[in-house]
Amino acid sequence: MDKLAARTPLGATEPRRSNIGALAITEIVDSALASVAIRLGKADAFTKAADDLFGTSLPDAGHWASGETFTLVWTGPEQWFVEAPLATHDAIDLILKWPLGDTASVSDQTDGWVRFDIAGATVVDLLERLCPAPSRRMQTHDATRTLLEHMSCMLICRETGQHFSVLGPRSYAVSLHHALCSAARSIA
Repeated sequence: MDKLAARTPLGATEPRRSNIGALAITEIVDSALASVAIRLGKADAFTKAADDLFGTSLPDAGHWASGETFTLVWTGPEQWFVEAPLATHDAIDLILKWPLGDTASVSDQTDGWVRFDIAGATVVDLLERLCPAPSRRMQTHDATRTLLEHMSCMLICRETGQHFSVLGPRSYAVSLHHALCSAARSIA
């Protein structure tokens, strides 16, 4: 039987970290990701189940919130991405589905998305070259959908002016990484 080896979205065996000027661009592969959407007529029951499960209130539009284990990112009306450590939440959809029951539709998104964390003093300068999101005004716990070059992405402000995450479709991983690194070199 063939031996299979896991690959990162960029096709390597280890996540890539690119240090360019004052920036570090890091491929994040240790997070599980699921989408959660409230089912019609189940909002009250979902909110109670979610409060018990996530250990934090559901974030409003344009925000994210974090509990002890889970991070929730608002993605649309009554919809969120849920992040958790991959080592303990490899089957994140099953872990979420049982306590949420029929109040939500849950789908594993771990292998469908790529995440790059960008940190450093010039992160806002980089983002202003690539996307129309108001990154200079974004505060910790802000999140928004945006275009980054030609790619539809989620932009998450982890630390005001210092640390952002970009989530994009996994099929865009190489293009997204190239865009980030090219813009970083332009301001280095």
